[in-house]
Amino acid sequence: MHSISRRSSIALCLALRVTQAGAAEPLSSPDFSAEIVGRDAAGLPTGPASKVFVASGKARIETPQTPAGFFLVGESAPALYVLPTQKLVLEAKGSTPLTQVFVRLDSSDACPRWRAAAYDAGVRTDVDWHCERLDSVILDGRRTVRYQVLEAGRESERWIDAVLAFPVKLKTADGITMALEHIQMESQRPSLFEVPPDYRRLDPQALIERVRHSDVWVAP
Repeated sequence: MHSISRRSSIALCLALRVTQAGAAEPLSSPDFSAEIVGRDAAGLPTGPASKVFVASGKARIETPQTPAGFFLVGESAPALYVLPTQKLVLEAKGSTPLTQVFVRLDSSDACPRWRAAAYDAGVRTDVDWHCERLDSVILDGRRTVRYQVLEAGRESERWIDAVLAFPVKLKTADGITMALEHIQMESQRPSLFEVPPDYRRLDPQALIERVRHSDVWVAP
């Protein structure tokens, strides 16, 4: 009886160690870079491509519209807009729709992360936002999970790559798409996702107040 109890205790300890080891190693997704290409309903590019770099739960987005800086999107905190030449950092808010879509997330439960990104951008997610998982599909040879999102009356379908844990395509009701192209599976430099400690954090509201009290302010 004693030996059976001892064997049971050893088995329980081993099981606990295996469980704890598994819990200590969260699921990870590979590093990669890609272009974000917008296309019209006919499949023609709508403008120059943006670039995205992804590693360790973070995404760096560089757009032709903001050549002086880049956007950083983490797993939970609001997206940031970083201006290296001025050593400034401020919240991205609604500066670009890309930070509301192209974020690393759980492909099986993406809605909470997308909702948070939309809220950070100023969208009324309590009344103007709905998200629903649809099905699993093969898209361009990739295993993806498809979602439908309704935001401020605009409907879109979004596909998340199950391996990358990252959206690879968005399509609006009128056929316009944003999709990852030229995906390169490669390690990314950690410095791409870091903000140097000497950068100044700028409060957007403080900037607005400063402009309000300047000579260039025109009351609405």
